[in-house]
Amino acid sequence: MTAKPQLRALDGQSRGYYALLGVLLAAIGFGLLAAALKSAHGHHITGMDNQIVWGLPHVFAIFLIVAASGALNVASIASVFGRRIYKPLAPLSGLLAVALLAGGLAILVLDLGRPDRLVVAMTHYNFKSIFAWNIFLYTGFMVIVLVYLWFLMERRMNAHAPAVGMVAFVWRLVLTTGTGAIFGFLIAREAYDAAILAPLFIAMSFALGLAVFLLVMLTAYHWTGRPLGDLILRRLKNLLAVFVAAVLYFVVVYHLTNLYATRLHGVEAFLLVSGGIYPLLFWGVQILLGSLVPLVMLFHPVWSRSRRVIAAASGLVILGGLAQLYVIIIGGQAYPMDMFPGYEVSSSFHDGVVAPYTPTLVEFLLGIGGVGLALFLVAVAVRFLHFLPVSLADHKVDPHHSAGSATETAPAGG
Repeated sequence: MTAKPQLRALDGQSRGYYALLGVLLAAIGFGLLAAALKSAHGHHITGMDNQIVWGLPHVFAIFLIVAASGALNVASIASVFGRRIYKPLAPLSGLLAVALLAGGLAILVLDLGRPDRLVVAMTHYNFKSIFAWNIFLYTGFMVIVLVYLWFLMERRMNAHAPAVGMVAFVWRLVLTTGTGAIFGFLIAREAYDAAILAPLFIAMSFALGLAVFLLVMLTAYHWTGRPLGDLILRRLKNLLAVFVAAVLYFVVVYHLTNLYATRLHGVEAFLLVSGGIYPLLFWGVQILLGSLVPLVMLFHPVWSRSRRVIAAASGLVILGGLAQLYVIIIGGQAYPMDMFPGYEVSSSFHDGVVAPYTPTLVEFLLGIGGVGLALFLVAVAVRFLHFLPVSLADHKVDPHHSAGSATETAPAGG
């Protein structure tokens, strides 16, 4: 049995810490500026229009929401599956889940142009719309994870933490299924209408959330000089590799299924071959840089011992996830809808024509603002609350661990 983890807040008195807060506050400020510009001038200052209604901000928002579900991986493994070696990191896992979700929802709210209209969406529900379901799924997830964190960190409530952890685990699966169903239920778009998008988004959440978790953990322990052993790191990087392979599997199945259906050959050719930026992002960034290269880096018997390699692989997984969401969300809208199957359609409203889209600086700044908000919440929380274990040395996370069975120990900085 693992020893009781000793959690401590960060000192937070270094110049580096205050510099980090300054950078994150600047990112939040840029996001608020972008939201103010959109509110004052309208969405015409963005690259979005009547055909591309979900743009780059939605790529960032859905990335953060999906990653929020996956960031709870470590806590779920500890509480639900009884792998107590991960228990010391459960509070950080829950914190990341809440912060990432808050950042993603902030982007969605500010992208409305009139954030006050959110009151209408929260008081008038159309339960035939998956968006109405997601309001309950997102807010419910945040409340459940906050309760879970309270039970983890309050000694009197520790006994109830596994039960709440199980509820959070089930809820996160439903939440990610609902996010994938936003696209899977849209039968008008040929690139969206697929039930496999729900499990694909679940697999994406596992990979993206764990990649973000690894980067945050490596950064926190490197900057603070706290011990971080190879045992926990090796298990997490192997788990990340499995999740990346799972995403790749679902992507292959999704496209092979579409290629089997003759009516979907057009949209598949657009996304994979002739669609300009979309095939480039798919093959070059999503598949090569975001999947195959990280798999080689994480499974290589020598390279995978380096913490810099693990961090680089995690960053590439995140980059590949953003490219994947860009192709799914924007590429799926750019391809013209087949309103009259078997007929060619053209009109003055650009029917039957591929919709052009070029993201603007305003959209990028809004997305960066959401990311900045999520990381700022994490940076402040670990400064004032006890989320990080004092030590993750091998003998601390597993008292029965033999020093000779570990991989070569690398310094905290890589």
